[in-house]
Amino acid sequence: MAELHMRSEQAPHYQSQGNEVELYLAAYAARLPVMVKGPTGCGKSRFIEYMAWKLGKPLMTVACNEDMTASDLVGRYLLDAQGSRWVDGPLTQAARIGAVCYLDEVVEARADTTVVIHALTDHRRTLPIDKKAETLHAHPDFQLVISYNPGYQSLMKDLKPSTKQRFVAFDFDYPDAALEARIVVGETGLEAAQAAQLVKLGQVARNLKGHGLVEGVSTRLLVYAAQLMRQGVSPAAACRMAMVCPITDDADIRQTLDAAIQAIWA
Repeated sequence: MAELHMRSEQAPHYQSQGNEVELYLAAYAARLPVMVKGPTGCGKSRFIEYMAWKLGKPLMTVACNEDMTASDLVGRYLLDAQGSRWVDGPLTQAARIGAVCYLDEVVEARADTTVVIHALTDHRRTLPIDKKAETLHAHPDFQLVISYNPGYQSLMKDLKPSTKQRFVAFDFDYPDAALEARIVVGETGLEAAQAAQLVKLGQVARNLKGHGLVEGVSTRLLVYAAQLMRQGVSPAAACRMAMVCPITDDADIRQTLDAAIQAIWA
């Protein structure tokens, strides 16, 4: 699934954790491909949306999956009433118009699919389109960005070293407590004190990673809980709905998180 986002007047809400904005601008100025790594829901996609907006470039986002083929990225011939016609895939379209192409969770795609990006991510900046016998030279403004969650890596699902070493990379993590609370307030309008309590609960859940939880509570789920609270849902119910039930079915873990909810929202 691919989505093309054109620049809007209003900037996506993003609060920097360090100097990642300046570093990304430098990478774009050099037209270097970028890799963004970090846990789910920590702001990777929002960061790319914000940077595309800041640069004034269209953003083509592709949600990668294990069924995605090279043709899904590059394009294919389709039949219509007049015969067959070529339809560019999202990667080709982005390279033609000078967009930022964002391959989200790229490790979900098959290895034989991701190799099509190799010629775009070195000095050649070209995309071979074998079915058309065409070699597309990328627009000067084109940039390729990929993201993935290293926590889900395995020997069977990882990027090849030959792919990794074509990118500069950012390591993302969840923000510190004060910044994360400001993000929740900025996203939802929740009162600062309540946002701080949500963040405190999120940190309790993250401390359980590796001790019953595969992944901790994301900033995204904190925002969901805050949105429910803004709709009049009680804090305890909102936390259970957004921050407990989605992440675990283990009765002991749920009991631990319920105890934390009662202690924080007492």
